[in-house]
Amino acid sequence: MTSASTARLSARGLSAGYPGRTVIEGLDLDFAPGRMTMIIGANACGKSTLLSALARVNTPSAGSVELDGADVATLSRRRFAQSVGLLPQHPTAPDGLTVAELVSRGRHPHRGVFQRWGADDTARVDDAMAKTGVAALADRPVGDLSGGQRQRVWIAMALAQEPRVLLLDEPTTFLDLSHQIEVLDLLRTLNRTDGTTIVVVLHELNLAARYADDLVVMSAGKVLAHGAPADILTREVVAQAFDLDALVIPDPLTSTPLVIPVPGGAHAPADEA
Repeated sequence: MTSASTARLSARGLSAGYPGRTVIEGLDLDFAPGRMTMIIGANACGKSTLLSALARVNTPSAGSVELDGADVATLSRRRFAQSVGLLPQHPTAPDGLTVAELVSRGRHPHRGVFQRWGADDTARVDDAMAKTGVAALADRPVGDLSGGQRQRVWIAMALAQEPRVLLLDEPTTFLDLSHQIEVLDLLRTLNRTDGTTIVVVLHELNLAARYADDLVVMSAGKVLAHGAPADILTREVVAQAFDLDALVIPDPLTSTPLVIPVPGGAHAPADEA
């Protein structure tokens, strides 16, 4: 099997949207293998639509998503799930489900219909909980946890799936700043230690610039800029993508781009579709 670090995910001429509305059209994009890519942009620019198409949740109207050069539409659901994991924006767990039970669900793609739970499954679940720091919570109901703890548990479930590509849609939404940092630190550690290709839709511009190896800036369903944050996150790009006048300076701690809005620099938002 191809190792996680060489998983190649691409969009080729991709068009997708919803009944009566095309959100992204003719999009071409390559995600760097073994790196962490952040997708940013204003509301309704197509970020989540792109991610759902990459995850096969939303069927493209044209073009394709490719994994290691193969159209993912040709892969069985089980085979796709063995390679690509998705953490949606608002995951929910059944009432009373414990942390260990939820994380164990990540093993489903690797087990046949009549295959019994084995030692390897237990080892993978234990490893996923250890890596995400939730092993001590194994017997706790998921519903009793804090927001940051729940997000780590959902990431543990995705890790138990052993994906070579992990897609996350706004994983820090509704978390306070300390828990946002906790989740992003965890993702970066997993990327560095396991070589998993990670693609994250994020709304917080400065955190995206700090944690991303590569940044994708979207506007009106198109890729406006793509590359290393320091190379592509400029005042002009921020103005075009977010309709915002801002200074872009080096972060004094990390030297990554730091976006500082100019007072009075925000324009009236357009109506969202």
